[in-house]
Amino acid sequence: MPDRDSRDDPSPRAQPATGPETYDNGSNETGPCETDAERRRRRARFLRDLAEARELRDRVQPRRVKVARLRHAMRMRTFRW
Repeated sequence: MPDRDSRDDPSPRAQPATGPETYDNGSNETGPCETDAERRRRRARFLRDLAEARELRDRVQPRRVKVARLRHAMRMRTFRW
């Protein structure tokens, strides 16, 4: 298997980080220059990507989607208000 560094287009995670997203180290701290608007934009982009990934999964695994839909319907029928 060739070494990852020898590829023409390495993974974006392998690149040195630049910009306001450099502070994403798993902690709750944000960078000194990140504003609420930037954080909301990043969150909106993440949620759009997440929805797109779910739609793709639903398209390529229709049986799983059908089972999940039936399971949800069963839960809703048995739920007591």
